[in-house]
Amino acid sequence: MSGPPDDEDFAKLLAEYEQKDPNASGKKKRREPQPGEEVRGRVVSIGRDSVFLDLGGKSDGAIDLAELRDADGKVTVQVGDELEARVVEVGGPAGVIVLKRAVGRGGKIESAELQQAFQHQIPVEGLVTAVNKGGVEVQVAGVRAFCPISQLELRHVEDANAFVGQRLTFRITRYEEEKRGLNIVLSRRALLEEEQRSAAEATRGRLALGAILRGKVTTIKDYGAFVDIGGIEGMLHVSELGFQRVSHPKDVLAVGQEIEVQILKMEKTEDPRRPDKISLSLKSLEKDPWSDAAERFPEGAKIAGTIARVEAFGAFVELAPGVDGLVHLSELGAQKHLRHAKEAVKVGQKVEVLVLSVDSDKRRIALSMSAGKDDDGSDGGPAPAPSGPAPKLGTFADLLKKKK
Repeated sequence: MSGPPDDEDFAKLLAEYEQKDPNASGKKKRREPQPGEEVRGRVVSIGRDSVFLDLGGKSDGAIDLAELRDADGKVTVQVGDELEARVVEVGGPAGVIVLKRAVGRGGKIESAELQQAFQHQIPVEGLVTAVNKGGVEVQVAGVRAFCPISQLELRHVEDANAFVGQRLTFRITRYEEEKRGLNIVLSRRALLEEEQRSAAEATRGRLALGAILRGKVTTIKDYGAFVDIGGIEGMLHVSELGFQRVSHPKDVLAVGQEIEVQILKMEKTEDPRRPDKISLSLKSLEKDPWSDAAERFPEGAKIAGTIARVEAFGAFVELAPGVDGLVHLSELGAQKHLRHAKEAVKVGQKVEVLVLSVDSDKRRIALSMSAGKDDDGSDGGPAPAPSGPAPKLGTFADLLKKKK
């Protein structure tokens, strides 16, 4: 029988065991965050100049309090809040990990901090001060930088003057030290794309046919509007804006407007930038105005309406939003021969019509404007016909007798 293992053999066996079971020797060691890495932590204390975060395990982080004040100087976080930031230094003062959310907040900064922000992809905050050829000038804590117009937004910007005076967050895409000073190029679009991708991951779990989501109008075209439903864009066609006829989407929507939409259709695409093709609807969330059309517009009723459009065969009259009826050409003329409905009515004209028939399934209502009018076109209806046989005129001899 062999004796007990020596120290070297024991250490070897222990190492093999711990490799199989990392928790064998106690709590599993956490990897130390590295510079440039994005971390999430919980606020454990707020000091005079710094906010301290618990990053999990034995890791603690500190972030400059100036980064967490609003425009009025008020601290925007409290103990217990969770924050995301980037590591800029490991083993800083008191052994804590130095964090930053954005460079440029809270006053002047050194060029080394900008270089650090470039290396670790830390966002920088800057004030757009002017528009020049190809982009805008941005002041980042007293340092002049440039943002190309293509990097201002996710989409093409027609007029960059609207950004002047705004304080925005950017990412440094170029940092060069030249004789004349620093050459710094910024991108806001890079950050927006990151936010969009992060939001899209959360949204994809909620995507389903018929799902109702809240979104924001991002672009308006002649054929419809694009709506951001959480990092993913869907198409809202003009025909799905509502039951009421819409001439142009801009008549009912505005860029930046928040709306509630329903998913009608989803397809996968080969475009890596837009892997999801989603069709949206506002109309599907509205009550169908034709569902009770027969009750609202019964046969024989006289209804006030507005001429919506005119065609060679007749005129369409809007009786209510989303409900149009047709006055056939033969029911327009009051015994006048017409070649086109525009000879009798015009778009926008207020009229009174008589309901002839209603077919809710086919969404058709037949109307008349000639019924109930005299030959001269006046209302009031024809004179009632006399009852009994018509009186005889008599002979010429009878007429002479009456004169005597």
